[in-house]
Amino acid sequence: MALGLKIPAPGARSWRTRLLTCVIWSPMHRIGRVARELRGKRIITGFARVQSPSLGSVVLSVLRNGSYAKLFSAQVIALLGTGLLTVALGLLAFDIAGGNAGIVLGTALTIKMVAYVAVSPVVAAVTAHVPRKAVLITADLVRAAVAIGLPFVTDAWQIYILIFLLQAASATFTPAFQVVIPEVLPDEREYTRALSLSRLAYDLESLLSPMIAAALLTVTTYNNLFVGTIIGFLASTLLVSFTPFPKMAFVPPTRFIDRLTRGARIFWLSRELRALLAMNLVVAASTAMVIVNTVVLVQGVLARPQVDVAVMLAVYGAGSMMVALALPPVLDKFADRPVMIAGALILPVGLLASGALINIQPSAAVWAGMLAVWAILGMAISMILTPSARLLRRNSVEVDRPAVFAAQFSLSHACFILTYPLAGAMGAAFGLPLTALTLAALGLVAALLAWSTWRPGKPENSQRPSEESWSK
Repeated sequence: MALGLKIPAPGARSWRTRLLTCVIWSPMHRIGRVARELRGKRIITGFARVQSPSLGSVVLSVLRNGSYAKLFSAQVIALLGTGLLTVALGLLAFDIAGGNAGIVLGTALTIKMVAYVAVSPVVAAVTAHVPRKAVLITADLVRAAVAIGLPFVTDAWQIYILIFLLQAASATFTPAFQVVIPEVLPDEREYTRALSLSRLAYDLESLLSPMIAAALLTVTTYNNLFVGTIIGFLASTLLVSFTPFPKMAFVPPTRFIDRLTRGARIFWLSRELRALLAMNLVVAASTAMVIVNTVVLVQGVLARPQVDVAVMLAVYGAGSMMVALALPPVLDKFADRPVMIAGALILPVGLLASGALINIQPSAAVWAGMLAVWAILGMAISMILTPSARLLRRNSVEVDRPAVFAAQFSLSHACFILTYPLAGAMGAAFGLPLTALTLAALGLVAALLAWSTWRPGKPENSQRPSEESWSK
């Protein structure tokens, strides 16, 4: 077998074998069939002509920077470890809570979002004078330590405590990691390519981690998936420790409350960042529809098999990856504003289209239309998220950057605390068409707010706060 796994005879298929078949082989077969149909209609072929063969090499050229190559490798390995952890955590919750596993996982996800929103600005303020390499290594070691403890959990409350610690460490690691990249890659063209690679890494992780986990579950128990998570975090620690970091700029002493609120105040003073905050809400509204309601849409509304849930999510991820790969040369020629505003306006239109399709009698044409809408949603989200860090970099100086990135991390996840419950509760109470319409209206208002806030005009750099203004 290609994966080196021994599959039992059909008459003796275990649940792990059925899981492998369901999660990997069937979705891949269906994705291939959909791709062939789209190619026959010249959709994929036309897009391939837009993407020249050299596009991937242009994006990957940034890996020639040794420091960034190590940091990117650390990010990818840690992401795969986190993906394995997600699968293992779901199975652990089922072992502990049985039919109430959904409640346990829902609570764990809520704790995750609360940790992201509350912890990131606090840690950025506390560690303002701490070398960033030390912050990253400490966060990775904490995550590895938490992963070691998860296999020994026996009650739900223990999961909640460990998840809070794990996500608090992630809320420390991610903004600090994002701050280091523009310091390692000061050239904006290279930095843009690094952002594309980062977007690709996140999307690939969401596709590959469940497949890798399913493959491993055919030969081992889910508790051993935590070992993969531990290895991922420890490998990330080693790669970060071997990476030379630029010298950290001097941070003038200020009061803790000033450091804590610095990122939010910079957001308020910048038109671009205020627009980005509105676009975060657009992204959250669309993402909530996809993440929360795809399974309900596929199985409850369209009455399709379980594997088509994976197909639909894969198409969504593929759309995001295609745009992430194609954006660097586009952003070399065009400003961030038209690209990001276009993505913000496309998203509510896509949600409206999904609501319209849901009201039509299920058929092969409706299924193809929903796949196209999900791909477009993935593309539009990538049009916003991929360039967003360029705005953060442009509207901050080096000493302010950790606070600004932490504020973006916190504020963007605060939007999900609103949209995730809204998408779930409205879908259950009023149905998916009204849910799509409500999220589209929310996204449209936020998109128009971003468009009206971020008008072409005076360069934003002239409005950026100086280092001295924050130290007074």
